[in-house]
Amino acid sequence: MRSLDRYVHPLTDRYASREMQAVFSPGRRFGIWRRLWLALAEAEAELGLDISDEALAQMRAKLDTIDLARAAALEKRFRHDVMAHVHLFGEDAPAAAGIIHLGATSAYVGDNADLILHREALELTRTRLVRCVDALATFARTHADLPTLAYTHFQPAQPTTVGKRATLWIQDLLLDLEEIEHRLATLRFRGVKGTTGTQASFLELFDGDHDKVEALDAAVSERIGFREAFAVSGQTYTRKVDYQVQAALAGVAASISKIGHDLRLLAHLREVEEPFEEEQIGSSAMPYKRNPMRAERMCALARHVIVLAQDPAFTAATQWLERSLDDSANRRLSIPDAFLALDGSLVLLENVARGLVVNPAMVARNLAEHLPFMAVETILMHAVSRGGDRQQLHERLRQHSIAAAERMKEGAEVDLLQRIAGDRAFGLSRADLDRLADAAKYVGRAPEQVTRFLDDHVEPALRRHREHTVTLAEATLHV
Repeated sequence: MRSLDRYVHPLTDRYASREMQAVFSPGRRFGIWRRLWLALAEAEAELGLDISDEALAQMRAKLDTIDLARAAALEKRFRHDVMAHVHLFGEDAPAAAGIIHLGATSAYVGDNADLILHREALELTRTRLVRCVDALATFARTHADLPTLAYTHFQPAQPTTVGKRATLWIQDLLLDLEEIEHRLATLRFRGVKGTTGTQASFLELFDGDHDKVEALDAAVSERIGFREAFAVSGQTYTRKVDYQVQAALAGVAASISKIGHDLRLLAHLREVEEPFEEEQIGSSAMPYKRNPMRAERMCALARHVIVLAQDPAFTAATQWLERSLDDSANRRLSIPDAFLALDGSLVLLENVARGLVVNPAMVARNLAEHLPFMAVETILMHAVSRGGDRQQLHERLRQHSIAAAERMKEGAEVDLLQRIAGDRAFGLSRADLDRLADAAKYVGRAPEQVTRFLDDHVEPALRRHREHTVTLAEATLHV
């Protein structure tokens, strides 16, 4: 049962997936610490230090047997989290008790573990991005040629299609996917660098043999799965890395927020609706309400991610010399929160994208209200081609348009086409005008753009990233 007198973090209680929570769980972090100590001991043994096979075997057997209650008791005793786990691992693997953490500083496990967690969380973020792109691509292809009123400044503009509008969302997400890929490709390991980054302790262990120290650094990095380690460091890896990673997350959040805001506007127009459950309640006071609450939640979580990107920027800017500890508490909060909040927002986006409902009648109605005004130039050209005077017809169209617009402001239906049909100067029937005002004639290359974009850009990206996609359990969030 959840305690009623302790704060519960909404990100873990309501929004983030089990998969992302598992990445930042205590069991995962401390299991990585033990793997880092094992990798260090194995590499030191291979390079000639006196570390027994029994010690290594006991360490391997206890990588995930972690008594968190005992660890907490040891930390309370030593007032040091890393040393608490050093002693706990020694209790679990007594043959190795004397060599665990040999030559290392706390940043060896703390920082290297953070980089591993960065990698795992970025990989999961990439997977969720790919799934969102896939869902939106299906939506875009389905509605590639459905004409809809486009807006600039949220004022009626020339028509586009529902599918074309979705490609704008997808394109932003593909740019985010490129940035996440870049961060993964350039993520480096801190490696084995010692207390202030000089590797002095390891040079002492290997009796001044620089080659062995370099070999140790490379061997540990390779064991942990990093192709490259930082060439130099202070006590910690440069906090610029945290900023670069969280800036990439903020970029994804910006895209999600843009999509969420668009969906909220479209919901107001009643053109597009997010999924709505059979017994879902939109308002405690207004039973008729059907609020776009998932899109609103997407925007809320995305805003948090965007704001959190400031934390690592300030941390990187204020680290003193080889390191200062004012980064620690901040990083414990800002890094997991950014990943967890973005994860929750991406889960919502996929859920919404796979269940988006388009109301074609409302789309057509909103477009029909403004389309006659957009068709006047085509009507003018057609009437002139049939022998009309361009200047005289232009003036008559101007007068008819003003009168029809005034009628609209009074709440009446648009009667522009009726006015033109009744004007003998044009010589056009209402059927002629309806053909000239066919919405499909005014969307330009939007349907073709959708197909080309999906075929040439989206599908190759989806194929390329499917090999990276990790298996995700069914989300059990409050979506």
